[in-house]
Amino acid sequence: MSAKTDWLKILIRCRDNVKAKIRPYLESATAQQPVLGTGAGGDPMKPVDLAAENAIVEVLEQNLSAFTLVSEESGVKEFGANPAQCYVTVDPIDGTTNLVRRLPFYATSIAVSTLPVLSTVFAALVTDLFHDTTYTAMEGKGAYRDGKKINPSPRTSLEDAVIGLDLNSYKVKAIAPRLSDLIEKTGHIRHFGANALELCYVAEGLTDAFVDIRGKLRVTDLAAGYLILKEAGGVITTPEGLALATALDPMQKIKFIASGNEQLHKQILGLVS
Repeated sequence: MSAKTDWLKILIRCRDNVKAKIRPYLESATAQQPVLGTGAGGDPMKPVDLAAENAIVEVLEQNLSAFTLVSEESGVKEFGANPAQCYVTVDPIDGTTNLVRRLPFYATSIAVSTLPVLSTVFAALVTDLFHDTTYTAMEGKGAYRDGKKINPSPRTSLEDAVIGLDLNSYKVKAIAPRLSDLIEKTGHIRHFGANALELCYVAEGLTDAFVDIRGKLRVTDLAAGYLILKEAGGVITTPEGLALATALDPMQKIKFIASGNEQLHKQILGLVS
């Protein structure tokens, strides 16, 4: 991998190709979507998921001599003679259920890292495919929405906060008691159904925090949003307040709390830990 690789340009090309290749599926989204098997992350794989992944791979092969793909759909695949020179972690369609039901909240998530480890992600893109909005980040260079720098909310009052909370889990009876205090003290609870994009909402200050302690979310959903939130100036840790140290693998599950600022983050940690 050349030190002069223009990752932002490559990620934008991936985005544009995804948008072009999935357009026919959007036009017939409400039609019965056949299941093409189970993706590497464990979810049913729909034609639109595979089309989006193929669109990303096509651009990567055109622009890189070698890379390792870490995908929620196809798993880990090596390309070229030296695939360990970089790792591209993708969730081709985050929010497939929303897409096929015509709910306007679904995204493509792409993260680039030097190793198959979350902490080494250095370039990221999350595109809201319905509203045609793109979030990007490069390590040490801040986070952006459609080219405009973004920052998270400075709000510290739970009573005024809007907090995303993912309760979509068969384990809800086990985790609900840990969340009851947070729900009771928070003014506004939300969940939209595409976690990569919800992290970007925290990064931009549209929401104040996002909490997912289910242990169900795959790291492929989080990898790009993780860098975007950090570069924007937000905070993301485990529910115990520790740094997220995890492998980039389609089967790797993760729990996290993401907040717009340290003061709000400490309050949330105190209520769910």
